[in-house]
Amino acid sequence: MSLRFQSLKIITDKEILPPADYLFDGKTLQKAPANHSDPKETLLDCTGLLGSRGWTDLRCFSGEPGQEYRESLESLAQALIQGGMTEAVLLPNTQPPLQSKNEVAYVQNRTAHLFPTFHIQAAVTRDFLGEGLTEMMDLNHYGIQVFGEGLVPLSHSDRMMKALQYLQQMDGVLFDQSQDPLLALFGQMHEGIVSTRLGLKGIPDLAEEVAVQKNLEILRYTGGRLHFQTLSTRGALEQIRKAKAEGLKVTADISIYQLLFTDEDLLDFDTCLKVMPPFRGKGQREALLEGLQDGTIDALVSNHVPHDNDAKNMEFDLSPFGMAGLPTFVPALVRLGEELGYPLLISKLCSGPQKVLGKADAPWDTLTVFDPEASWTLDHTSNASLAENSPFWGKALKGKVKYLINRGKTEGIHE
Repeated sequence: MSLRFQSLKIITDKEILPPADYLFDGKTLQKAPANHSDPKETLLDCTGLLGSRGWTDLRCFSGEPGQEYRESLESLAQALIQGGMTEAVLLPNTQPPLQSKNEVAYVQNRTAHLFPTFHIQAAVTRDFLGEGLTEMMDLNHYGIQVFGEGLVPLSHSDRMMKALQYLQQMDGVLFDQSQDPLLALFGQMHEGIVSTRLGLKGIPDLAEEVAVQKNLEILRYTGGRLHFQTLSTRGALEQIRKAKAEGLKVTADISIYQLLFTDEDLLDFDTCLKVMPPFRGKGQREALLEGLQDGTIDALVSNHVPHDNDAKNMEFDLSPFGMAGLPTFVPALVRLGEELGYPLLISKLCSGPQKVLGKADAPWDTLTVFDPEASWTLDHTSNASLAENSPFWGKALKGKVKYLINRGKTEGIHE
């Protein structure tokens, strides 16, 4: 199979290159002469399209095993394709959790034939209780290098310390959504003027900032690699900024939709906007933008947490946290691209996540091509996910994936 992407603008970490032809020979992509083509090539007109290396999502949820009605591995793969992803890290919060070689082997077998490349984040403690450690060394023998509690903060300091120590023996990385569970207890949204007006228990910035500070101190003591997920506060980012300057092996990501909403958007009690961490104020959004631009934040994630309609169709304080972030990831990127420019954003989807996963420069064997002007509506016909818990449901959107390549596998290409 030989594919020629004609007049494609490639986005790098620094710039958008002028339109050119790129040739995929079945294994790698390379720039091709525009005035010479092979009759056997499949020609793809990419006028007006943008492309880059394939995108990596460091945080997405599948209900399988145990909650396939929320999102199966197959439907998640389709949602990842719709979101422009060629690679993804699976959260461990299934039923049963991804915490032993049996669950890991099951997921590995079920995803081997799917288009995206999946990495499993295996649990650190059994059943996420913060007590007994999982068989981390045994799991590593099954190819697992990413560990964490997923949707649950690893708040037990001793388990955090031991996990970082064990992971150094296997060149692994610890992922954590750092939050002090007691400071956030019963919280429904960001603590501030809006939460007071709505009469909802708030989650203070302090809940995140105290946990980040504690975990950084543990990292200083143990060494190792620690990745903070879905940060949302200025104070937490400032601590990570200093830790990086100090030389600690620390990285961080944020949810892309954290840049699209603030706590003021919750005034009508839309449960689709009830997420963790919660949407903060406008000042916190400005801090996140600064963190993206100065390199404190390494990656953007979808934080795709699907729920069935019944779970979200209830009172705000009873509804679970989470948004289906993958189906509308490209429109979110397009909206932010107008403000921040595509090179910065693409760096947080390509080189940034690969750095977090500890990967060296790889051959150019992945590709995401999207149309920033394509208009569509998120509805039952267009949605690739099983879930509908999105604030964009029924709304007109701009930005859509056109072609994908992942290590010889293709999507959207018809020869």
